[in-house]
Amino acid sequence: MKLMLHSSHFFILFIFLFLFNIFEPCFAHYRDHKDLIDAPLLTSKLSTNRTIIVSQQGKDHFTSIQDAINSVSDDNSKWIIIHLRPGVYREKVIVPKNKQYIFLRGNGKGRTSIIWNASSTNNTLSATFTNYADNFIAFGISFKNDASIGKSPFRQAVAAMVAGDKVAFYHCAFYSKHNTLFDYKGRHYYEINYIQGNIDFIFGRGQSIFQNCEIFVLEDDRAKIHGSITAHHRKSPDDESAFIFLKGRVYGVGEVYLGRPRSPYSRVIFSRTYLSKTITSQGWTNWSYDGPLKNIIYGEHKCSGPGANHYGRVPWSLQLSDEEAAPFLTVDYISGKQWLPAYYY
Repeated sequence: MKLMLHSSHFFILFIFLFLFNIFEPCFAHYRDHKDLIDAPLLTSKLSTNRTIIVSQQGKDHFTSIQDAINSVSDDNSKWIIIHLRPGVYREKVIVPKNKQYIFLRGNGKGRTSIIWNASSTNNTLSATFTNYADNFIAFGISFKNDASIGKSPFRQAVAAMVAGDKVAFYHCAFYSKHNTLFDYKGRHYYEINYIQGNIDFIFGRGQSIFQNCEIFVLEDDRAKIHGSITAHHRKSPDDESAFIFLKGRVYGVGEVYLGRPRSPYSRVIFSRTYLSKTITSQGWTNWSYDGPLKNIIYGEHKCSGPGANHYGRVPWSLQLSDEEAAPFLTVDYISGKQWLPAYYY
């Protein structure tokens, strides 16, 4: 019996292959996952029965997130859950340094949001959410700064500032137009987060792993330069900090650089990350930095996608071997097995 293929069959096959080629990279980075890290898993790992509930209806403990945080005892040493019921919480939130061991648990980044609208030439003053405390975890929350920043490239609108040590964000999102995530200092872990912005929208001197994160690039018409995803600020060879992006994807509109240095020892690595055509062929830039480049580690390791073509890269960037990349590819880089409640690698 002959197999007869009509033109309609070819058309269906063409559509399937076309859609597969578009969406396959978007999901490829989830394939190696084991069990999903969700709120029940994190809650069980922390072994706590202390919960404060925040809702906007006034039927629970608090209507304000900040009031709930303030109610935690100073120098708290045991995990406590602050559960945010679904809703948009319009307030500026600060977790002080002496309010440790808080698990800020939302109902999903599409259902629970913290939004404020401050802009400033000072990053810290503009932040919608700021964490100074060590031992902090957030799950399922969107952090957004929706301030109007006008046409000035010098006004910042930070969505979140992270200044504590041993801090983790799971399934969260960060939204802003400029300087979205101020990853200031400390060891941090971002698992399956969504981060969007244009100019220097992940910046600071954190020692941080971005695992399976989505980075979405926005166009920005305030400056005549391409924006940069990262602006790292490592000042000395003794500083352990770096931004490490593992198995995520970068996409969006316009063009953008992977990063620019802020200090002579800046360090950023993208490993096994899907890079769309929004990444410029040069890959990296030293715009506004006139210091030495010889000690900067701006590297790529086994990335894929049209933006991963390394021909045309600036000469001071690196294509890392497996051996060179190995120290940064697991949570051991941030001593994560000692403090993370859950992780994949």
